[in-house]
Amino acid sequence: MNKKAGPMFYVFLTLFVFLVMFPFLWVLASSIKPVAELFGDRAFIPFTNNMTGENYESVFVNYPFLKYLWNSLVVSTITTVYAVLVASFAAYAIARLNFKGKTVILGLVLSVSMFPQIATISPIYIVLKNLGLTNSYLGLIIPYTTFTLPLSIWLLVTFFRKIPFDLEEAAKMDGASPMQTYWRVILPLAIPGIFTTAILVFISAWNEFLFALTINTDDEFKTVPVGIAMFEGQFTIPWGEVTAATVIVTVPLVIMVLLFQRRIVSGLTSGAVKE
Repeated sequence: MNKKAGPMFYVFLTLFVFLVMFPFLWVLASSIKPVAELFGDRAFIPFTNNMTGENYESVFVNYPFLKYLWNSLVVSTITTVYAVLVASFAAYAIARLNFKGKTVILGLVLSVSMFPQIATISPIYIVLKNLGLTNSYLGLIIPYTTFTLPLSIWLLVTFFRKIPFDLEEAAKMDGASPMQTYWRVILPLAIPGIFTTAILVFISAWNEFLFALTINTDDEFKTVPVGIAMFEGQFTIPWGEVTAATVIVTVPLVIMVLLFQRRIVSGLTSGAVKE
């Protein structure tokens, strides 16, 4: 028998939501304040009568922010497509095919994601520098794949394992090859998992900072996180413009997560409970 949640549950839930949303709400409030009200006594008043959109206008007028957005979109999109495509084949082989060493391979794939970025940035930069790939889209796509591919493989393996093996056996009885079985039977059923993985990979690539800061130093190829970090004023940091740019970059991701939160949670918890 299910018990109804008491009033204290909603009190703590409201408090929890407020604490989670407070940083974003504070950034939003700061982005529409005049610079004079960002500090001093009025800094603690969330919304005032002097709200303005000058910070948002300045972001696009005084900085190549549209270029930063375009660079992030290109790099994140290509990384997502490539990582999910490769991961789908690898995950299918690990989850559905019988061969020795599957556990070892999956363990090695996951161990790659355990290396801190700071430990790998130097050798990756040297290799890309020697290949002439710094200050280019490909120079970010390659290292981004190194940390998005393990996550993609892990998530997709759990999805592929949930698909009944009877469907695959029926396809083989009809004369389908392993590749035909993959494309016509397994892949369509795994679309929800692939979609979830693609969202998580895109967000990870979109928010990445260290590789983008180190590899692409030219304004022509800077991504949004690096571009915002490089906002500079004559004598101080332009916090109003920084917060406005942060809101512009964050809102699309928040909307995307809210729209597809069920699929994301399903992807993260898939395989956690044995049916």
